[in-house]
Amino acid sequence: MTATLIDPGAEAARLEALRRYQVLDTPPEGAFDRVVALAARAFGAPIASVTFVEDERVWIKAHTGLAGVPHDLAPDPGLCVSAILESEPYVVADTLTHPEACDHPLVRDEPHVRFYAAAPIVTADGHRLGTVNVMDVEPREVDEAGLHTLTDLAALVATQLETRLSARAALTLERRLRQQAEAERGRLELLTSTLRKVLLPPSPPKVPGLDIATHYHVASADQVGGDFFDVFRLDEHNWAFFLGDVCGKGADAAVVTALARHTLRAAAVYAGDPEAVLANLNMVLMDEFLGADPCYCTVLYGVLTPTDEGTRVKVAGGGHPPALVVRAGGDVEALRTEGGMLVGLLQEARFAVAETTLLPGDGMLLYTDGLTEARTPAGHMYGEDRLRSLAAGLAGQPAQAVVTRLEETLSAFGPGLTDDTAILSMTVPPIVKRHSR
Repeated sequence: MTATLIDPGAEAARLEALRRYQVLDTPPEGAFDRVVALAARAFGAPIASVTFVEDERVWIKAHTGLAGVPHDLAPDPGLCVSAILESEPYVVADTLTHPEACDHPLVRDEPHVRFYAAAPIVTADGHRLGTVNVMDVEPREVDEAGLHTLTDLAALVATQLETRLSARAALTLERRLRQQAEAERGRLELLTSTLRKVLLPPSPPKVPGLDIATHYHVASADQVGGDFFDVFRLDEHNWAFFLGDVCGKGADAAVVTALARHTLRAAAVYAGDPEAVLANLNMVLMDEFLGADPCYCTVLYGVLTPTDEGTRVKVAGGGHPPALVVRAGGDVEALRTEGGMLVGLLQEARFAVAETTLLPGDGMLLYTDGLTEARTPAGHMYGEDRLRSLAAGLAGQPAQAVVTRLEETLSAFGPGLTDDTAILSMTVPPIVKRHSR
């Protein structure tokens, strides 16, 4: 880079991180193209790009409005190279009055950029790899809301880089496991367990006014399933959750699982509405596997809003079994999202939304179909009716007690359980009445 960083060692570490993500000199990808389109639309700007900064070049991964501009640019200061030196968004309101930007080739030559704003693409370990940029051919200002939008878009690019890395790691590890399976069955089981842990989230977070417990039951020790779930904070007042099941097993399922999980978390940042989040996941799966065998999944994605009375729930469904709402008195309601279609199978898929409120003592149970499609020792399918009956008997119980009882049920199936099962239990603790003396 032409600009000098304070710490050459930090620059070497940044370049190593950039190469680790294997994004340089790769073909166009839909996820990055969508970020560019969103940036241009949000700012009403004719030019937007996603760029990565190497030591001797600035490489344009995605762009709009830069037709005819080479994808490799010299690392001249003033625009991208200067922007990654800043931890906050970088703005040049008028490039002709800026001491460095005025000499940049994009300013001197076509497209004669006069306005430039960028937010750094920051990895989880703090390396600024490149920038999301918007540009105009006229000087202009940008407000705080615009800078926040640009920062969010840069965060989406960082998430997409993690998604690509996770998918590559999952696929590489699965291929290695297959090659060693015959001779090293014990090692295969150990590494598959490690991969499964990578694909699944850590312990659920603490959500105000809500008790949460999760469980993943493994049907086969030497094969990765496609079940996934997560719970995470959206903002000061809302939390998001999802649970889903990818069609198939093994390497292909692991790749789609990693992609679905990261895409849902990324889409939740800007899509907001649960239905829109599933629509985004559907678009990403369709783009990613265009021309290949269909890679689809079933998903429930929802938003939790704790209130003084309980917790409001808004959930969108894409072909997944309905969540069961277990009222404190023992009534069980299926929170059906009628008409929700499989995610990643059809370009114009539709998704349905349902809402409810969990009051003190109420609970909600999400599960994958490995549970209801398991066979009892007598050979009968366990089914939704038996699950509803079991759930009714657990009314008012803490989330972990619900999960523990379901773990016991799953273990009792023995060979009748042929598919992995994911469980997400959420309960609103009952109000404890104090007796006066």
